[in-house]
Amino acid sequence: MNDRFTVYERQVAKELIRWEKELRKPPGVIEKTSRAVQSKINQVIPDKVHATITATVKGIVQTALFGIDYIPKSEPLVSMSLALRDHRAEELISFYKKLAAAEGAGTGAGGILLGLADFPILIGIKMKFLFELAHIYGHSTLDYRERLFILYVFQLAFSGQNKKPALLRTIGEWEETVKSLPPADTYAQHINWRQLQQEYRDTIDFRKMLQLLPGIGAVVGAWANYGLLEELGRTGMNCFRLRWMDEAIRREQKLPETRWITSEPIDDKGEANENQ
Repeated sequence: MNDRFTVYERQVAKELIRWEKELRKPPGVIEKTSRAVQSKINQVIPDKVHATITATVKGIVQTALFGIDYIPKSEPLVSMSLALRDHRAEELISFYKKLAAAEGAGTGAGGILLGLADFPILIGIKMKFLFELAHIYGHSTLDYRERLFILYVFQLAFSGQNKKPALLRTIGEWEETVKSLPPADTYAQHINWRQLQQEYRDTIDFRKMLQLLPGIGAVVGAWANYGLLEELGRTGMNCFRLRWMDEAIRREQKLPETRWITSEPIDDKGEANENQ
């Protein structure tokens, strides 16, 4: 990597390579088994129930993508190093983990009805977090393309292992992805809402279902929500770090075809080739 990058940025680059390697791993035995079981369950759930869940997830995500409620009041940060942005991001993650845990404990203690209400509330918390995170890394969510980027980050965090490589490629090659995005007034028609809700639900299903059990709902609700925000926080930070590194390389080398996401083999230590 270019010597003009800071020590911190070079360290982040190594972390991103290790993270990318994790995302590219094929599904393990546990995930394959749980997915197979979940698939069987989905087959016996009436289509009307699937349609209702899909509509709920679609409604909340559309509100975030099209509305103004989630747009931070503060302007995107400018003229700030990656290290400082990461520090701000860590603080934001810490705050939202605590917020989600408190919300999960409250709804989990309220029985099945409140436990079910936690699903849409938690999605709203996650969307709000991602919008604020985008502004920390200097991207304005007034731009619908940035909202689509957020949706891809959301999907990457809560999709099965077999879907992650394609989503990572879309995010890692964002400069090219943007060129193929549909116009602002039609892009929602290109989103597979049912697939989105199924991937999301299947990923968090086990933890959130435990929240509905009498007597342990509050503890499990706090634990589940805290962990889900932690996963989303790591994914979100790394996705915006990928964009930072890609944009930095473009600025330094002034080569429009440069890519940060690499298809080169990665060794067991998480190191890429010397020419990366």
